Amino acid sequence: MKKTLSVLDVVALIVGIVVGVGIFKTPSLVAANAGSVGTFLLTWVLGGAISFVGALCYAELATAYPHPGGEYHYLTRAYGPRVSFLFAWARMTVIQTGSIAMLSFVLGDYMSRIYSLGPFSPSIYGAAGIIILTVINIIGIREGKTTQNLLTVTKIIGLLIVVIGGVFFSSPFSTAQDQPYLTGHVFGLAMIFVLLTYGGWNEAAYISAELKGSGRGMVHSLLWGILIITSIYVLINWVYVHVLGIVSVGKSDAIVFDVMVRIVGHYGAVLSTVLIAISALGAMNATIITGARTNYALGTEFSIFRFLGAWHESSGTPANALIVQGAISFFLVVLGSITMKGFVTMVEYTAPIFWLFFFLTTLSIIILRLKEPEAKRPFVVPGYPVTPLLFCAICIYMLMSSIQYTGIGALTGIAVFLTGTFFMKLSKHHVTKRR
Repeated sequence: MKKTLSVLDVVALIVGIVVGVGIFKTPSLVAANAGSVGTFLLTWVLGGAISFVGALCYAELATAYPHPGGEYHYLTRAYGPRVSFLFAWARMTVIQTGSIAMLSFVLGDYMSRIYSLGPFSPSIYGAAGIIILTVINIIGIREGKTTQNLLTVTKIIGLLIVVIGGVFFSSPFSTAQDQPYLTGHVFGLAMIFVLLTYGGWNEAAYISAELKGSGRGMVHSLLWGILIITSIYVLINWVYVHVLGIVSVGKSDAIVFDVMVRIVGHYGAVLSTVLIAISALGAMNATIITGARTNYALGTEFSIFRFLGAWHESSGTPANALIVQGAISFFLVVLGSITMKGFVTMVEYTAPIFWLFFFLTTLSIIILRLKEPEAKRPFVVPGYPVTPLLFCAICIYMLMSSIQYTGIGALTGIAVFLTGTFFMKLSKHHVTKRR
């Protein structure tokens, strides 16, 4: 496997995944539960701080064990092949593919506002996006990362247009709309939506083996990525309340649409639609790149999925893993079309399993310190063991909340995840010896 990615490439990948569609959907939910402008903005700063803590934990794992399997590799070393098998199964059937399908529905919903293709227009656009981006990444990592960099730059330019327009070309919302400060589970609910919007920075672990230079490059990539994302989120949310006021933000169903209409009129609707479509494409492409790496790792460890472990040196991509991932994502788009609640269903489908393995991966820092004390660690998480234990506690809280606040989609995701135990039993005698 060649080291073809620079720190800039990895930062673009992190920003491309995290600054996806959440920032266009969740702020209204956060505002409705925050209660005041100060609390609303504080939640976004706290979200960046929590993500920063998590990035410190992942930086130790990524620099000590650079591997295209990312979290899969850490779980294997810490817990053994059974847990890592279930994780790879979850990534292939629930976490990554569900996220890709979720993003494709957002792409389809907004593209359909520009030009509708009929009653199933969102699904058609979404499926087309999956196919095109998967083919680009099968052609080669160079094509995939170039596409990612262009989409990320375009996305950031679009967000800056919203920020600049809100600061310099709109009148501030003059009436004070702050409500009494709210505490307890309401503030906690606001943080659930914030952390959902920050989710995805951990995907950098999957391309750690392809990063040029020393292991410190991954540390710089993660921390710079979180800093850029936090700055973008605080700025864009400040613009939301600056233009609309906290109450209107809390009631808005299409926050960027409402902001841009107020700034530049009806042309703002088209601009915001294009912006969100580009953002969804960028997040889809980044998720496709990193998700296929786990499928590849699964194929190299278990003979039952050996066909996934083929790495094409000429293109620098796991082509078979990309094809399987694309096919499952396509199937989930079809499933979402049948339920007619594609985006919501996919959010519910992925959340509980995602936070379960986030917790196990963070806990593996402590386990690997005990099991492999001699391992070279170019970066050591500050404040050990308090820092990883703090992030573990956050993961447990999010896991419990994701089950409490979701419905049938979460149960479906859990059921699909549990079917992996059947395949694990079939393959338990065919584990390839880990090198």
